[in-house]
Amino acid sequence: MEYESVVLVKQEVFVYKIPPRQSNRGYRAADWNLGEPTWTGRLRMVSKGKTLAVKLEDKVTGALFANCPIEAYPGVAIEAVSDSSRYFVLRIQDDNG
Repeated sequence: MEYESVVLVKQEVFVYKIPPRQSNRGYRAADWNLGEPTWTGRLRMVSKGKTLAVKLEDKVTGALFANCPIEAYPGVAIEAVSDSSRYFVLRIQDDNG
């Protein structure tokens, strides 16, 4: 049996709907509407066996908002932004893509 281990917890994180990346230029936090997050909640980074995932959850109920499996860093699931060390991009999609 594999147990789930919490690697990191951030009590308050913000999610933004961001514009598509412009060519090969990286994402820039300055291009986002930072004053109006789409969602606010808690982030938990969780490992289970050889898997790692970032889970975005409601701060009060713990309800899952989004799950982002991390296979490699840097990779398609998580990317740094070019103009800030505080922000990063998670690729989140539902079961329909």
